[in-house]
Amino acid sequence: MRLLDGKKLSEKLLATLKTQISSTYESTSKRPGLCVLRIGEDPASKIYVTKKIKSCRDLGIKSPELHLNASITQSDLLKKIETLNQDPGIHGILIQLPLPKHLDASSLLEAVSPQKDVDGFHPINLGRLMVGEAGLIACTPLGIMNLLRENSVEIKGKRAVVIGRSRIVGRPISLLLDQAGATVTVVHLQTSNPEALCQEADILVAAAGKPHLVGKNHIKKGVVIVDVGIHRLDSGKLIGDVNFDEVKEMASAITPVPGGVGPMTICGLMQNTWKAFCQIEGIQADSH
Repeated sequence: MRLLDGKKLSEKLLATLKTQISSTYESTSKRPGLCVLRIGEDPASKIYVTKKIKSCRDLGIKSPELHLNASITQSDLLKKIETLNQDPGIHGILIQLPLPKHLDASSLLEAVSPQKDVDGFHPINLGRLMVGEAGLIACTPLGIMNLLRENSVEIKGKRAVVIGRSRIVGRPISLLLDQAGATVTVVHLQTSNPEALCQEADILVAAAGKPHLVGKNHIKKGVVIVDVGIHRLDSGKLIGDVNFDEVKEMASAITPVPGGVGPMTICGLMQNTWKAFCQIEGIQADSH
């Protein structure tokens, strides 16, 4: 069984990205800018935002955080987003979720310019992905595809099963796997006999958000498993949607939790920020 080490790979990809950013700055004096909007005092959001800003600063990306009061109105937040859309020094805008309940996340995400939508959640970017003309791709699916490609996991002609159909992970990764040549099945709450479908998978992506949902009864020998879930037990231990200890002897390759998909998601955000910067500034750059 081979571990698909997202931490190690992300460090490698980000080192390449740092070189590209430094080189561009030396020749043009321009730097990418990513603004993160954090609304309220959600403790998990604060941790995630701090990690994202640290990654930006390590790479030489400008990373202002716009921390707003939880009581901000929808209209005032929309005005803040429009100001950022017009700011030439900001190339990426990220709205940290979840939001306070009185705010409508969908309309706020749609207010972000598609060119600056580094989360890849805007309907235009999702639509481009749907028709095979991807612009900015949601960060976790982008990270998963990087992880599979860099580990030489064969996708073309394989049977892929995706558990979960969120627009953040499930739907986009199913489209990307399909476009890479896999035959894709999406398993969700209404699926009949999900275990049997999962057992057909050569590549299994677990993105259901349920701890230890996937066990040995869901897989066949030799499967490649990508575990997107992350859950903290009362003991403090982090586990995924997959029961790692139960399936590790049957899988040919598997992502650990933590250290698998998580670091690749942050890496995908940094790559999207660089891509948005290059497109907005008209700079030729490598895709990754």
